[in-house]
Amino acid sequence: MQSKLGPFLAAALTAASLWAPGARAADAMTRRVLSLAEAKAVITAAADAAKKNNAGGSIAVVDDGGHLLALERLDNTFPAAAPISIEKARSAAVFRKPTADFENAVKNGRVSLIANQQLLPLEGGVPIVVGGQVIGAVGVAGAMSAQQDDDIARAAAGSLQ
Repeated sequence: MQSKLGPFLAAALTAASLWAPGARAADAMTRRVLSLAEAKAVITAAADAAKKNNAGGSIAVVDDGGHLLALERLDNTFPAAAPISIEKARSAAVFRKPTADFENAVKNGRVSLIANQQLLPLEGGVPIVVGGQVIGAVGVAGAMSAQQDDDIARAAAGSLQ
């Protein structure tokens, strides 16, 4: 006679195997991750774009979860630009879209977005997309204008293509 726990136990063991270290390692191998070397290359691309336009700025690069990988504050950039660039990058990474979209939404009347503490709705944060997957984001703050922040971030985000 078969136990009534038989099917339940089989399902539980199957579910547990999905959370086994080997299963997670297999998932991680198929997921593209932004490396530190790539983050530094994005910083370099942003710094080059800023310098080409005689702009300063702070440049932050985060992974797809919004965690800081690299930060550079160009000469003569005001100190507050550093945390602002980090928050722009983090917002772009975790929401998977440019922060300019949120700034435009606020400008168009969706002011409730400013109540979201997980979001900085200022242009200058852009996801880094490789192979159709967001692998991180870059945030720029402190250039000569908000538009320039965004232009520099977009150029840098596309530098890994």
